[in-house]
Amino acid sequence: MNTVEVALAGVAAPRWRAGLAAFCRRALAAAGIDGWDLSVLICSDEVIRDLNARYRGIDRATDVLSFSQAEGARVARTGGRRLAGDLVISVETLRRNAAERGGGEESELARLVVHGILHLAGMDHGPGRGRAMRDRERKLAAALAGGGVTKVGGGGP
Repeated sequence: MNTVEVALAGVAAPRWRAGLAAFCRRALAAAGIDGWDLSVLICSDEVIRDLNARYRGIDRATDVLSFSQAEGARVARTGGRRLAGDLVISVETLRRNAAERGGGEESELARLVVHGILHLAGMDHGPGRGRAMRDRERKLAAALAGGGVTKVGGGGP
């Protein structure tokens, strides 16, 4: 079983916040992942820009950042559980992306959650690896279609 904690920083709670933890658990299960502890921070562009500058050296806002707790081949474990890491999602950038792509916030949120989870699972979209990650994202999106973020009950762990 996966556990997910959701927190907010610098933003009011979006309407889809209540269903986000349950959606993340569904996405993890669809990816074949079990036993993860995951945290998700929904924040402002200002917060994510600071994190992006501090940890990646890129002084601009982005849509999602993934911070893995795994160091190289070592995986942080407690009691058989993997301390997977943290996803940080800017709600402001999410909303801009949703408007540009012509989709709703929930669709964009689902895309960002899946993208971030795949990064935490060790996938990357760097040179020579992007196609595999994009293919995996599409497969997971198809598996999760129809059960959007607000259609999944509860916001608990």
